[in-house]
Amino acid sequence: MIDVLVVDDDIRVADINTAYVAKVAGFRVVAKAHSGTEALTQLTERPVDLILLDHYLPDRNGLSVVQELRGLGHRTDVIMVTAARDVATVQSAMRHGALQYLVKPFNFAGLRTKLEAYASLRRALESGGEAEQADVDRMFGALSASSAPPELPKGHSPSTAEVVRQVLLGAERPLSAHEIAESAGMSRQTAQRYLKLLERAGRVRLSLRYGETGRPEHRYAWATSG
Repeated sequence: MIDVLVVDDDIRVADINTAYVAKVAGFRVVAKAHSGTEALTQLTERPVDLILLDHYLPDRNGLSVVQELRGLGHRTDVIMVTAARDVATVQSAMRHGALQYLVKPFNFAGLRTKLEAYASLRRALESGGEAEQADVDRMFGALSASSAPPELPKGHSPSTAEVVRQVLLGAERPLSAHEIAESAGMSRQTAQRYLKLLERAGRVRLSLRYGETGRPEHRYAWATSG
């Protein structure tokens, strides 16, 4: 299990994020904190694997918490979960070692894709040994905020396309439309519609897998060059 500390000054939001995490297989929230000082105290008492960290805290900002963590020798991974949208904060979060940055407000699917991508990255890193270029691309791509989906036709949601993208980035193998739909929390028809758009834009690679029936099954993967 991946142990998580949820840090948010709003008790209600912390509870919502905790409930979201509990719905993702392989993750559990072992503590919550509502200030930077409380978060550091929690980490001293019980180290965790991952912190979901708000930036706006009553006693200090999230970036200063990360700075102090690193100064104390904590290697805990951090995903910023915050309403802070200014480029300077995002850039500072990257420089201080935050693995991902999730802007509020977000839904369960948005957080789930980040967590699943993080779990995929941990599995890849824990395997040890040497990595081929494709492995390196997958490790970096799993948590990359770049290569966003292209502009979509009228009536299509960029946020939905982003959820599909994150599911594919976090996958260790090509997925079927059914698997993508389940991971993204959407209908299979919706997943297929967005997959076709992304494939036409060159962002998704389509391959065929033949089963025992001899009928090909469509499998999708994010194009590493896109």
